[in-house]
This record gives sequence, C-alpha cells and structure tokens, in this order.
Amino acid sequence: MPSPAPSRPALPAGLRAALLTGLLACALPAPAQAPQDAKPAAGDGQHDFDFEIGAWRTELKLLQEPLSDSPDTWLEFAGTSVAGKVLDGRANLLELRVEGAAGRRIEGLSLRLYNPKSRQWSLNFSNSRLGTLAAPMYGRFEDGRGLFYGQDVLEDGRMVLVRFEILPVTPDVYRFVQAFSADGGAHWEVNWIATDTRVKATP
Repeated sequence: MPSPAPSRPALPAGLRAALLTGLLACALPAPAQAPQDAKPAAGDGQHDFDFEIGAWRTELKLLQEPLSDSPDTWLEFAGTSVAGKVLDGRANLLELRVEGAAGRRIEGLSLRLYNPKSRQWSLNFSNSRLGTLAAPMYGRFEDGRGLFYGQDVLEDGRMVLVRFEILPVTPDVYRFVQAFSADGGAHWEVNWIATDTRVKATP
C-alpha cells in the first residue's frame, strides 16, 4: 500500500488532466441519505463492491523498490483479507493481514466510500505502521473492472501518479494491481499484485 506523506505538492499540469474526473468530481460532500424505497438510478454503482464482502485468502507480491534503478526484487506474502459492508453497501471496510519471509508483516485497512453524485468510489488506505490515511484514489467499475487513480509521494520525495485496478479472474478469484507512473501516465510500473480467493461470503 502506498505510504502517505505529511504534505502533498501541487499536482503538475500533466497529472491534473489524468486525474480531472476523479479528483474533482468526487470532492463533494455526501448528500442526505435517499429514502429506503428509492431505486438506484441507471448506472448507479453503490453496490459495486458487494462481490467482496466476506473472507478471502490473499497472496501478495510487492515490489521492494518501485521506480528505482535497482534490479526488480519482489517480496511475497500470504494471509487473509476480510471485507465488511457498511451504510447498506455505499461504503465498506477491508482488513488485510499478510506475512512474508522472516516474519515480515503487512497489516492494513482499506475504506471505500461511494459518492452518489459523481457515481464514483474513493479508496482510502491505511497501514498499521503509519496509522494515517493515504491520499485517496478515485474511480469506478465498468464491465466488472474497477479502475482508480490518485497521487502519492515516494520516500525520496518524488510525487507519482497511482493507478489501482480490480480485475475479476473468476467469481471467486479477484486480482488487485497497483502501478506507479513518474511521467504523467506515459509509462507505468506495477508494484503491488494481490490475488484474493474467496473463503467465505457474508450475506
């Protein structure tokens, strides 16, 4: 998961264009809750994450030094992901717990929030090492594929564009792929590949 930074530099013009839809359309306060008998509008995506509610076995590959001149070294982890529905599906919370070699562990949360005006989701990450939320990513699902964009700052201070994809493999297997770009989206480097296999669904 990307590490949050204390402050975010201004977004360059090239990245502003790539993020225009997500970063502006979702920067709206949540409206009052609709009546319970109201039907979602055409194209409504408030239940896009319903597939994930339940428990999963997670196999994770993490690039040790993204966007560096070092040879690619991938770290492997295994563990569980558990997702729970809140706000009748308009939000959900996922808890990730995986462990790798030499007892190295990753424990994190992902809070997903749906904006009914923009019909987009924001993905908000946190990990136990830092205890803060990273800058959100924004996007939506189309034809079962989730695509989200945001920005992050690497440990060396470089600001990068972040792309996060949710890809169905089978109804019970999903892949979550994160990539960074340091040139406004012209080139991408994958640094996070998580494959989730369903263990138990929650009604």
